[in-house]
Amino acid sequence: MTEIEKKSMSTGKKAAIGIIIVLVLIGSYFALNLYKTYFSPNITDNQKYLFIRTGSDYNTLVKELEQKDIVKSISSFETAAEKMNLKANLKPGRYKLLKGMTNRTLINLIKAGNQDPVKLKFQNIRKKENFAAYLANNLEADSLKFISLLDSTSLIGKYGFNQENIYAMFVPNTYEMYWNVKPIDFFERMHGEYDKFWNSSRKQKAASLNLTPVQVSILASIVDAEALYDKEMPIIAGLYLNRLNKGILLQADPTVIYANNDFTVKRVTGRLLQVQSPYNTYKYVGLPPGPIMMPSINAIDAVLNKDNNNYIYMCAKEDFSGYHNFAATKAEHEINAKKYREALNKRNIFK
Repeated sequence: MTEIEKKSMSTGKKAAIGIIIVLVLIGSYFALNLYKTYFSPNITDNQKYLFIRTGSDYNTLVKELEQKDIVKSISSFETAAEKMNLKANLKPGRYKLLKGMTNRTLINLIKAGNQDPVKLKFQNIRKKENFAAYLANNLEADSLKFISLLDSTSLIGKYGFNQENIYAMFVPNTYEMYWNVKPIDFFERMHGEYDKFWNSSRKQKAASLNLTPVQVSILASIVDAEALYDKEMPIIAGLYLNRLNKGILLQADPTVIYANNDFTVKRVTGRLLQVQSPYNTYKYVGLPPGPIMMPSINAIDAVLNKDNNNYIYMCAKEDFSGYHNFAATKAEHEINAKKYREALNKRNIFK
């Protein structure tokens, strides 16, 4: 091989190596971009959840990601979103964000509508507006939408309730559902839970007390408001059932407080007792027209499994322990009530 041929071969080798190097560099560049676009951690830990409202568009999503610093690189997210056709597959919902999540993972979550469900836990909420506010704080729909359904006579009538007793339909518990659940679907779910809760056993127990499930819930709401300790609930339930069966006014202080719409009251006085309201059980015989709060399951079951006693009267214990003194006669009750009144006066509690 001549010297010229050797030089020519050497030059060819160098050129080939050069081309390979260039191709490797180009490949590395594209591989790096591919990695950054799809597989590189791009989600920060600035927010726990990404909320995409119903009817929201892609541009609103991008603005949200930028304003809340949810992504490190908005350009890489947009590139991935375009390649993965996110615009045409944007699904509303509440999506859990994890630090180090990739664009590809987040986009797939959104496209699949793979939301992280909300855990709703409600109990002892006093009024419908409080309940609507709680739901609005945890779900997409605003409180007015929930209130409008709670006040809809046609809707709640379909379920067998009215505006006063609709609260009895909501059985306090912990429920999982999607953040963007429609209010009407939320109501359907709650009615289904109500039907499951009121199984044949509970219905039979209610019937044996000559009460409907709604009436049980109304009484349970009073028991719940009276009892600080669950173990007293069956005793209090038995007492009030004794009064109902004898046609005696319930004279339950929590109903008077509810009727006056003043939940700061610590001592029910003569002025408060004069309020004209069907919820004032010092004036009207029988149960009030609806629950005075959302009763707990414990309170409902306490009514259904009430203690068999002959008590007619109850009064908070003078030691302010939260327990009660119970009595079967007026004379016994007056002794207990006197002790409690004196204890209140000693502490300067007059209202």
